[in-house]
Amino acid sequence: MTQPTRLAKYLGHAGICSRRQASRLIDSGDVTVNGRPANHIDHVNEQDCIMVMGKPVLGPAKKVLYAYHKPIGVDCKLNQNDPSSLIHHLPTGTRTYPIGRLDKDSRGLLLLTNDGELCQRLIHPDHHVEKEYWVTVDGSLDDKFCQKMASGIVVDGQLTLPCKVSLLSDTQFKIVLKQGLNRQIRKMAKYCGYRVVDLHRVRIASFNLPNTLLESHYHLITPAALKLD
Repeated sequence: MTQPTRLAKYLGHAGICSRRQASRLIDSGDVTVNGRPANHIDHVNEQDCIMVMGKPVLGPAKKVLYAYHKPIGVDCKLNQNDPSSLIHHLPTGTRTYPIGRLDKDSRGLLLLTNDGELCQRLIHPDHHVEKEYWVTVDGSLDDKFCQKMASGIVVDGQLTLPCKVSLLSDTQFKIVLKQGLNRQIRKMAKYCGYRVVDLHRVRIASFNLPNTLLESHYHLITPAALKLD
C-alpha cells in the first residue's frame, strides 16, 4: 500500500486532470471519497474509493502527451453537454485533458496529456514557459505598437509581463508570452486600439506546431520534444 497523497495530486498522477483542475472539481462537488463529498485536505491512496463525475478513479495511468491542432470553434472547457467542447475531440483510450487553453475563437497548438506533473510544470508561472502566437489585427501596425505591447499593457487591472513582439506584416505580428492571462493578447491589442481577427498559436516551449499536423488532428509526442530545463 502506498503512502496517502493529497487528493488533487493523486488525481493528477491518475491522469484525471491537472492539480488546478482537480481543485475546481473538488470545489464543484464532482469528487467523492469513500462515498462522501471530497475536500481539499483529503489524503488518499489506491485503497480509497474515489469517484470523479460518477466514474471511478483506477489509479496511476501510463503517461501520454499529444500535440493537437485546435481549429476555431472548439471550446477548451471539458463540458460533455456542449457540442463545441474539446471533450468530444480528445484521443480515444487513455483519458487526457488540455494543458492550458486556447479560447474558442483561436486556433493552433494545444497539448493534451494525462500527466499532472508535466501540466503543472508547463502552466505554473514560476517556470516561465514560452508560448508563441501569430496574430492578425484589423489595422496597420508599426514599430511603436510592438514597443508598447512588449513593455507591458494593463489587462484587467494587472500589468502584463514584458514580452517579445515583432512585425510579420502590416497587419500581423508575432508575440512570445511567458504568462497566460484570460484572453490576454486580445485585450492587449484592444488596449492599443486594434481588434484581433485571427490568433494562431504556433509554439509551446521548444515544440513548434508541425506543418504536417492538420486542423482537428493530433499525434503522440514525448515530453523531450518540449526541451524543458
